[in-house]
Amino acid sequence: MKIAVFASGSGSNFGAIMQAIAEGSLTGAEVVLLVCDKPEAYVLKRAAEYSVPTFAFRANEYSSKAAVEAEIVHRLEEAGAEFIVLAGYMRLIGDTLLASYGGRMINLHPSLLPSFAGKDAVGQALRYGVKVTGITVHFVDEGMDTGPIIAQRMIPVYQDDTKETLVARVQEEEHRLLPQVVQLIVNGQVRLDGRKVTVEWRNPEHSRGVEKA
Repeated sequence: MKIAVFASGSGSNFGAIMQAIAEGSLTGAEVVLLVCDKPEAYVLKRAAEYSVPTFAFRANEYSSKAAVEAEIVHRLEEAGAEFIVLAGYMRLIGDTLLASYGGRMINLHPSLLPSFAGKDAVGQALRYGVKVTGITVHFVDEGMDTGPIIAQRMIPVYQDDTKETLVARVQEEEHRLLPQVVQLIVNGQVRLDGRKVTVEWRNPEHSRGVEKA
């Protein structure tokens, strides 16, 4: 399966996917394009290290959101991308991308959705005082972090946690779960029917600590 990864920052989850492919723990997948809305982002350096083609842009250089996404769709089609993984991409997906890739696009979010959607989810969790937070991989729809949920993993919040310590544990779990979910999708083990997502976890080790839809 030819995959495009979208990212806006350091790209640690992009790196986790590429490492999983290199190590052979993620098979049958090829990352054919990295899309980034910040030309200065470190993820572009990661992409260069793995020889992954990139498309970097600034949204304010386009006349509209639709124009930006039309260019992205063109680049995706040129690369032959069949599926999209949003991994730290900080832009809300619009109608143009959804028209072409709806049902073929997932997002990784650092909370147990529907709690703490949007930006700074880890900070939101700490400020609220929850004892448990987590991560969610979900299909992308027109809302902000509102799409059908594929998998979630819980992460405890300790009394002495700072934002930095909690982010570190959240990212550690992200780097484990995201390549696993991509593998499930590549294998045809994820089925979407409306808001219901059926996941076939053939390996019990993969499902440990994961809440399945």
